[in-house]
Amino acid sequence: MDILQHIFAFNSESPLLFTQFYFWAFFAIVYVLFAIIMEMPIRGRSRDVLQSPSRTRLHLRNVFLMAVSCFFYYKTSGIFLLILLFVTTSDWLIAKQIYRQKSNNQTAKAQLWLTLSIVIDLGLLCYFKYAYFFTNIINTMFNTEFAVFDLFAYIGNGFSESGRFMVDTIVLPVGISFYIFQVISYAVDVYRGHVKPVKNILDFGFYVSFFPQLVAGPIVRANEFIPQLYRPFRLSKRLVGLAIFWILNGLIKKVVLSDYLAVNLIDRVFENPLLFSGFENLFALFAYSLQVYADFSGYTDIAIGVAMLMGFYLPQNFDSPYKARNPQEFWRRWHMSLSRWLKSYLYIPLGGNRTIVGKEVNDKLWAGNINSFITMLLGGLWHGASWNFVIWGGLNGIGMIVYKIWAKQGLNIKILVMTLLMSSLWVAYGLLEWPVLKLFLVWSIILWIGTLVRYIYWWIERMGNIGIAGTPRVKIVRWTSNAWMVLQTFVFITFTRLFFRSGSNLDPATANQEAWETAKNMVAQIGGAWNNSIIPSFLWEYRYVVGLFVVGMIIHWLPTRVKRWYRIRFCTLPMWSWAVIIVFVVIGIYQFVTADLQAFIYFQF
Repeated sequence: MDILQHIFAFNSESPLLFTQFYFWAFFAIVYVLFAIIMEMPIRGRSRDVLQSPSRTRLHLRNVFLMAVSCFFYYKTSGIFLLILLFVTTSDWLIAKQIYRQKSNNQTAKAQLWLTLSIVIDLGLLCYFKYAYFFTNIINTMFNTEFAVFDLFAYIGNGFSESGRFMVDTIVLPVGISFYIFQVISYAVDVYRGHVKPVKNILDFGFYVSFFPQLVAGPIVRANEFIPQLYRPFRLSKRLVGLAIFWILNGLIKKVVLSDYLAVNLIDRVFENPLLFSGFENLFALFAYSLQVYADFSGYTDIAIGVAMLMGFYLPQNFDSPYKARNPQEFWRRWHMSLSRWLKSYLYIPLGGNRTIVGKEVNDKLWAGNINSFITMLLGGLWHGASWNFVIWGGLNGIGMIVYKIWAKQGLNIKILVMTLLMSSLWVAYGLLEWPVLKLFLVWSIILWIGTLVRYIYWWIERMGNIGIAGTPRVKIVRWTSNAWMVLQTFVFITFTRLFFRSGSNLDPATANQEAWETAKNMVAQIGGAWNNSIIPSFLWEYRYVVGLFVVGMIIHWLPTRVKRWYRIRFCTLPMWSWAVIIVFVVIGIYQFVTADLQAFIYFQF
């Protein structure tokens, strides 16, 4: 009985994770049953004896995978499965009405149905995710003492034993941000005519709940995934190899890189920055950039591999983001499914680079900058209900705007602006001695030196005409310039992550205050006086963490062609080689497994 309860009951202390043995046992059973469904003989009653059994088989597959996906979500989030089923049903019904009204040229009625869909979806998201945030804002502004109230828990108590559910605490359902955005894209795409509504609610339920990407993405758009529901299942040996590669790659990223760095350094520093030196805080911040990438992209890699084994293809979600040469390029490489979603359903409806809040403007660059900034602010708020996430999104928006304007300036303007900025910060720090001003000053000096070097080289090239395209000298200069821009972008993104990490994994009721204290203390340590004598001892004591960070960054910065080469080589190996590699990788991963498995970072979003 205890074993059955462990298998089928929800345990909030042990949600179902890709890194658990239980998940892989679950997937093995699912895959065996999946294979039976795809191979079992089916009698077709239709005259179309060849196609009817195929459609029946695909329908059985979709229904089966929806059922196991619902079980997976129940094991991850418990009774919140009802919220998933509710939005699935409501958006399926509303999308049919949208399509019907559009077909009858009743655009106004279709817009009303679309509005209803968005209100329901965003209403649920805001209620569960932002209740504490908005309540705190109202209490601060009006000096009130409102408290959150869980309406769903109250209703649940009416159908069960009194007091079973707590009404004074709102728990965030796992993955709600991802599947809400997914159903919104479906309703909007039906309205735009990009996709027809799914006829069978079970097929639509499978699209919404597909378990590999359900709780942490990638965000799959309807026109990308729904056509796959009706395609015949095909899986070649090379695709099996590619799927295994992605799964192993994701597990290594998650367990070896992300979890090890977090448990052995990052979590300790962020828990109490004042106990660690400025250098230790700085290193932990940079290590967190690698951790959050390895964690999130590791989940995506596993999801892509698991889905591929079942004949489904999820979109790429990461493209070596720390190779980006500017903040704008970074967001084209990082969480690509969210970036595309924000562009299609927020940035473009805001007006893109043509209008500002519906008003035509002459300066398209100015309109694009404002709408980009609004999009990044809301993108930051999507990640979490605290001011730290809003600040993080705003800083990324500012970074994108500054780059767009900066890229259009000549070197004369650039060196002048950098000189004035550095001088101003020098004077300001001399008067105020704020740690944050010291950080800006150091960074401005580094940027000024880089700009000066480019400026000097430009003058030498202009005076001596030494820049002949294709020469080794020019290739070296271009490589150095690209490396410098990549490093600048990596540093900028890393420092914005100070606010991202400070606001993570916190009780929503106290998130704003705790996040701000953590960020402030970390800035004080990094921007304060350093005790350089402890750096050698730190590098030795944390040599495995430092070594893992260096190796991780080197692998990340490998050329794309190198990564493609060893990925293809793996896919073409004989199957017995895969078995040997899997055994060695699993044994290696096991050496890094911590006592308590770490949940994926993006589960909280």
